[in-house]
Parts: sequence; C-alpha cells; structure tokens
Amino acid sequence: MQRKTQPWLFAIVLSVVMLAGANPAIASERYAGDTPSPAAMAADMLLVRPLGVVATVAGVAIFAVSLPFSILGDNVPAAEEQLVLKPGRFTFARPLGEFRDSFTGASSY
Repeated sequence: MQRKTQPWLFAIVLSVVMLAGANPAIASERYAGDTPSPAAMAADMLLVRPLGVVATVAGVAIFAVSLPFSILGDNVPAAEEQLVLKPGRFTFARPLGEFRDSFTGASSY
C-alpha cells in the first residue's frame, strides 16, 4: 500500500524554504565586512539550512508539548527562546554561509 504525501505539508515546507532568504538587505547590512567562501555558502544551503528547518520544526513541537510544564514552572520565555527562537534565527535570520555565533560574535569560518 502506497502512502500519499499531504499537499499542505509540502506547501508549508516550501513556504519555509522560500522565506529563508526573504530579507537579504538586513543581513548584508549587519555583516558587510565579512564575506564567506563559496564552499561555506554551498554547505550552508545544501546541508545546514535544511537541518536548521528540521531543528526549528522539532523545537516548535517540543515547545508545544512542554508548554503546560513551562507555564507551571513560570519559564515560558526561556523555553521559547531556546526551543523556537534560537533555531529559527540560526536558520532564517543569518546570511548564507555565515556561521557566526549570535551571542559571542565568534566566526567559525
């Protein structure tokens, strides 16, 4: 028996991938002096960004499951930051090929 792919799931994944580079002006303004290598850009686009999308989706799912416990523990903002916002920023808000640590400013290339 063959399983059919849900068209809405494909649309969501496609939308997320297309939004990955939605605002290059902000990214280029922020890191104007650094230019990553073409190899770093290719590796980012082909390997790191798809894994970032998976991490973001998994983080949202884990956040949704843990939300009742986070509310009881009064740490919803911390859980949201670590499980949803941090992977989302890594995936969608940094320039292609730039692996800069958002907290220390250290570059990995």
